[in-house]
Amino acid sequence: MGQLDGKTGIVFGVANKRSIAWAIAQVLAREGMRLAFTYQGERLKESVEALTTAAMPGALLLPCDVTNDAEIESVFARVGEEFGQLDALLHSVAYAPKEDLEGEFVNTSREGFKLAHDISAYSLVALTRAALPLFEKAGGGSVLALTYLGATKAVEGYNVMGVAKASLEASVRYLAANLGPKNIRVNALSAGPVNTLAARGIKGFTTMLHHHAERAPLRRNVELEEIGNTGLFLLSPMSGGITGEVMFVDCGYNIVGL
Repeated sequence: MGQLDGKTGIVFGVANKRSIAWAIAQVLAREGMRLAFTYQGERLKESVEALTTAAMPGALLLPCDVTNDAEIESVFARVGEEFGQLDALLHSVAYAPKEDLEGEFVNTSREGFKLAHDISAYSLVALTRAALPLFEKAGGGSVLALTYLGATKAVEGYNVMGVAKASLEASVRYLAANLGPKNIRVNALSAGPVNTLAARGIKGFTTMLHHHAERAPLRRNVELEEIGNTGLFLLSPMSGGITGEVMFVDCGYNIVGL
């Protein structure tokens, strides 16, 4: 018997087996949660399908472009048909044009800035809003967004994504304040650098990994399993009194000054 038996959740943002979202999803499934996954495009569908077929047969797979409100509505309509209600939502969606990540921040394009915020931050608002009726049927729920230290500190190579993550973290707080009376909690998990598909798009990422391991109080980089366990905590009743928070899972790196 798992502690999440009978619970349901939806996961946005699994790309491959190294995805943070996948690490969290595995722990949720291990504890008995029935999951739905979304994907954008046939290439990612194949990747998600391969993962879930082996580890979570019967998982619901749905296409979703988070910039398209009609697709978002369709996803939650289908989840409602299949699950009846919803207990958890995991948001692991982020994107910025490569040129706006690699160049100087002052040269960020207007379109790149808007796109990064639409996909990386506004999508949390849109998805949470669409999930509301299903959360209310469950008597409440938990939303978890993935963020990074670059939301509060200037990290070389993170550029416009850092600004979008700052918007995401502010959205977490406002959603938490707004939805608390409905017994819906909204939190963020700020993980240290891990070797994901998204992270490899950051210039100098390998150097970042080495620096982090040298400076973090635990003198190492965080493991995906550790992030997964924290995701379980924040998406389960174990964290019932926590909302509007950003929880760091980075071996303590964020507390270090000089």
